[in-house]
Amino acid sequence: MNKPATLLLVLLIPGFSLNAQELPMIAKGNQLEKIQSGFAFTEGPAVAKNGEIYFTDQPNDKIYIWNEKSGIREFKVDGERSNGLYFAADGQLVACADYRNKLIKIAMDGTKTVLVDQYDGKHLNGPNDLWIHPNGDIYFTDSYYHRSWWPEGQTQVQDCRGVYCLKTNGKLIRVIDDYKMPNGIIGTPDGKTLYVADIADGKTWKYRIEANGTLADKTFFAPEGSDGMTIDKKGNVYLTNRAVSVFAPDGKKRGEIVVPERPANVCFGGKNRKTLFITARTSVYKIGMK
Repeated sequence: MNKPATLLLVLLIPGFSLNAQELPMIAKGNQLEKIQSGFAFTEGPAVAKNGEIYFTDQPNDKIYIWNEKSGIREFKVDGERSNGLYFAADGQLVACADYRNKLIKIAMDGTKTVLVDQYDGKHLNGPNDLWIHPNGDIYFTDSYYHRSWWPEGQTQVQDCRGVYCLKTNGKLIRVIDDYKMPNGIIGTPDGKTLYVADIADGKTWKYRIEANGTLADKTFFAPEGSDGMTIDKKGNVYLTNRAVSVFAPDGKKRGEIVVPERPANVCFGGKNRKTLFITARTSVYKIGMK
């Protein structure tokens, strides 16, 4: 039986060959570039209004800032071992603070506010990744990964590994409760559709976002799970697992960007939002896009 054709693009650091065929969304002639290495585990890229990208080195409890002209500098704040990051409309950084299972908000002067740390009177499993709806509602995945540094973190307290919506009025509602391990999450700019990956089940699903924040019409989207996710202007969804997999809005796979290290998360940034920024284990990478 013939298998459906999939366009595979292997991108390596300069000095290596590039396959002749290219994903149409990659700017002609561009290759993957390693920006910097030497980190423990990079995660959580999020773009600020000025195009700078904030990302974490989670095991070292550091947050860094990438600027397309000046490179990388440290954001000197206690991010509480942050994983996923996303900027709110007010310019403050919302972070999945893994150290004590919180969702926090960080002002640019370093001031922190706890947004939520419990559901139904029990602490969360550990917020992992998030996306903020245009109306301000925060959707986040609450995976459970073993933590040896505090007693409560050695067992899963919540009755499932869920996905939640933190409403602008402070109400927290659970919107998904049937995943093995929710992880990557991203929504469409119009606020109508949410994509969520079940990384342990190797699947990504999409939902219709209801006016009250709940989700409806669970629909299979891709036969791959994802650590972190992003979406481009054309609605293509970028998943991270063994490579950066690109899926069209109809769920058809358009190709892969193969990275020298296994990617964990992706984000568009730079002044014109045409740089795809990839966090991958000990390094961060970028490639110019259309």
